[in-house]
Amino acid sequence: MKPTTYFCIFAVAALHGCGGDTGTPAVARPGPDPWSSALSVARATDLNPDPRVVEVNLDTRMGDWQIAPGQRVRAMMYNGGVPGPLIEARVGDTLVVHFTNHLEEPTTIHWHGLRVPADMDGAPRSQSPVPPGGSFEYRFTLTDAGTFWYHPHMNEARQMELGLYGAIVVHSPDEPTADVEGTLVLDDVLLGDDGQIAPPGDLLEIHSGRDSGLQVINGHAGQTLAMRAGQRQRWHIVNAGSARFYRLALAGHRFTVLGTDGGRLPTPRVVDELFLVPGDRFDVMVDAVAAPGTRAMLSNLRYDRGHGAGVFSTQDVLQVAYTADAALPMLAAPTVTRDLPALSTEGVTPREVHFSERVDKTTQTVTFMIDNAAWPDVPVARARLGQTQVWDLVNESEMDHPFHLHGFYFQIVSRNGVAEPTPSWEDTANLRGRERMRIVFRPDDRPGSWMYHCHILEHVDHGMMGELMVER
Repeated sequence: MKPTTYFCIFAVAALHGCGGDTGTPAVARPGPDPWSSALSVARATDLNPDPRVVEVNLDTRMGDWQIAPGQRVRAMMYNGGVPGPLIEARVGDTLVVHFTNHLEEPTTIHWHGLRVPADMDGAPRSQSPVPPGGSFEYRFTLTDAGTFWYHPHMNEARQMELGLYGAIVVHSPDEPTADVEGTLVLDDVLLGDDGQIAPPGDLLEIHSGRDSGLQVINGHAGQTLAMRAGQRQRWHIVNAGSARFYRLALAGHRFTVLGTDGGRLPTPRVVDELFLVPGDRFDVMVDAVAAPGTRAMLSNLRYDRGHGAGVFSTQDVLQVAYTADAALPMLAAPTVTRDLPALSTEGVTPREVHFSERVDKTTQTVTFMIDNAAWPDVPVARARLGQTQVWDLVNESEMDHPFHLHGFYFQIVSRNGVAEPTPSWEDTANLRGRERMRIVFRPDDRPGSWMYHCHILEHVDHGMMGELMVER
């Protein structure tokens, strides 16, 4: 995104009315910009003067990650930081990324949630790994507004745990009004006895996924977010954790959900909690309804991922601190809408896709499987362009598996035969233990090889990934 538009959306002075949904002139609404302090994320520098092209340099290299004051760990970094630089653009822009790999091992970039050509997806069988010292140019058009992210698709459990991830925000022409806007990239980091990021763990960690450690937001632990009473903040939330599930609640506040993985909902939805599995995103408004000088805690509430996967107890994620300034007048509720009809499943024979696991205590190994086989031996699913696909995802295990589909958005039709109440476009959704979840999607004109897998990184690394081949 070019500097003038960029300032309008992430204004330090917190201007009201920049491209909002009310059409009102810009009016100063002073208040804190929490993304100008410790919560700030480096922003990718646009090298191209063309207003419809966003061109950036991105590299990977080892570096020192300061996760807390006085605490540094060796990490893999995009452009020298964790998370990597925020990439901003608008719908219809061309994104060009000149990528160079300075690591001592191969890697790729997967553009999670973006509808890119298959050879730009950074996944196995669609792109050759970028070797140490090698380069690759990613180039594609951004077709959808929403909150997305990027990360490697090689040795994910190791490379992502060591810090390789970053956020992408694609804006639409009719952005809703907020006083200030920013990203919250959630992660947890497990440290070993030496104070460094712990190496891959034992059978229990592989089975459950790495789901414990120091909570970090935008690369730092112990974060505090400032708000002024009456202020409206827009949060683009990304769950970049290996296996951490989030049930987010902010005491005394509610969330107005504008969008999920595939962009806007039909109408904004007000909720008390946000549930994010690994890979998930939310685009929400938060109104500062508490009194000046008060504090509130954004917490991750207790959640049971199923037999053998562990129970998360309530954990503090982020402290919200209100300034002493007098309250601003509250803004009207956002009214942005989207035409999102449900895809018809009539006349389509569902394909069953089974998720299971096999634990061998003798050899201390665990294998995660799709259709009774582990990657790369999972039978290839095939579909034709424009052919409606109805998949019944059948979880034969007791534990949850976050299902992620590359390249295409799907709608959840039902869970255990109960219809999903509101249509939305998703690319990641939780498949609960012993659940049958029906989804529907329709491949558009982007043939090629596309992955689908569990987004618990240890599970995909140990077999729970399949391939969808889309043909003309």
